Amino acid sequence: MMKLVKLNVTDKNQVKSFFREVFTQEPWNDDWSNEKQLDNYMVDLIGNGNSLTLAYFDGDELVALAMGHIKHWYSATEYYVDELCVKTRRQGQGIGGKFISAIEQYLVKHDIKAIFLLTERDVPAYGFYKKCGFEEQENNVAFAKWLS
Repeated sequence: MMKLVKLNVTDKNQVKSFFREVFTQEPWNDDWSNEKQLDNYMVDLIGNGNSLTLAYFDGDELVALAMGHIKHWYSATEYYVDELCVKTRRQGQGIGGKFISAIEQYLVKHDIKAIFLLTERDVPAYGFYKKCGFEEQENNVAFAKWLS
């Protein structure tokens, strides 16, 4: 039986292990070998007053995770997703779509009106989000400036 659970900073080690397992594999291949950097990132995502981390469990097995924060904007309260992932060996089984639906139900119950997230166009997540009803925001642009 699938269930949605809100996690917090006391669940950091479980979240960290799951996150590393997913994002060090294809297609991401992120290098999370720096334990201090990973630990700080987890605290950034799940340890703040406006953090919202939602986990999806199949029985006792963690199968999907969303980490982000709540933003109280003038027009509505919004959920900004920084990271969303499904356990690698469980991908392609419909878990991601069910997880998104469960997140949406949770957010509606908490009077949160929108979900925002960023992804790259050339990764499988792009098609997944479109399939789940997310719309590309053509007027918004992501900027970055690397400092030396």
